[in-house]
Amino acid sequence: MHLLTRAADAYDTDDEVNLTGYAESLAVYSASVAGLLLTARARGRSLPEHYSVQGLAIGGMATHKLTRLLSRSSVTSPLRAPFTEFQGPAGSGEHLEKPRSGHGVRHTVGELLTCPFCLGVWVGTAYVTGLATAPRPTRALAAVLTVVTLSDTMQHAYSRLRGD
Repeated sequence: MHLLTRAADAYDTDDEVNLTGYAESLAVYSASVAGLLLTARARGRSLPEHYSVQGLAIGGMATHKLTRLLSRSSVTSPLRAPFTEFQGPAGSGEHLEKPRSGHGVRHTVGELLTCPFCLGVWVGTAYVTGLATAPRPTRALAAVLTVVTLSDTMQHAYSRLRGD
């Protein structure tokens, strides 16, 4: 452990990077994936041997939409509020927020919730796990999120055409 502490100290001499929080996030993510796999195996489920291109495309769009809803939507801001600070509106019903200050769990969760790219890993993992453990509801939710993504894209295109 001493070696890891020394490496962390040498990595960030100004203590700007939340290495402890990131390490904890990695541990929680790894434990979650292991738990999901063990639960699936205990229930007699296994990961599919392959995935269809269509399923991955729908999953990608659904993951994108859900991460935007969770990390930016004004409607979901009450879920993020304990971990983030409002910075301002970001357009299209979205907020710009930043993680609460500090290096604790609250800050780390705030970093995850304000980063759609970071959150995408968690949501994508949930989608793939859902395909193995509960395919019908997973596909139904993915279909809804994909339809909303396409609708949002059309709304933005229409607004641009009108010059809104």
